[in-house]
Amino acid sequence: MDKFSFEANGYNRNEVNQFVQDVIRETEKILNKVDEQQIEIRNLRQEIKYYKGLIDTINGAEETDNDIKRISREESELIIKKAKSNASRIVNDALLEAGKLENDKYILEKNITILKGKLKIILEQQKVVLDAVEELDSKD
Repeated sequence: MDKFSFEANGYNRNEVNQFVQDVIRETEKILNKVDEQQIEIRNLRQEIKYYKGLIDTINGAEETDNDIKRISREESELIIKKAKSNASRIVNDALLEAGKLENDKYILEKNITILKGKLKIILEQQKVVLDAVEELDSKD
């Protein structure tokens, strides 16, 4: 701190007044700087709040993205499971139908063989009848 010079009634008034003016100027500078810093702090807090909001939004979006991926995987697994089940059912139905057709084919072939045999017998009987008619015609 500066030392003041003495005069008749105490310290030199001009020096004291000058010192007080210097203190006031410095105090005003400090107060102005404090005000500026408070404004800057308020602005920085607002920016921090804004960025925290962005982070929360990003985290929420990531959670939503993860949920969508999980749901999509579950749905695709369900679709694949249903497709496999439907494919198995279709194959089983086709195998049953093929077995039924094979059985029908066997029955038809058997019936054809029986019909051929019956036709043969009928034709042989007709031949016998024709031979008998020819014999009768030749005796006349």
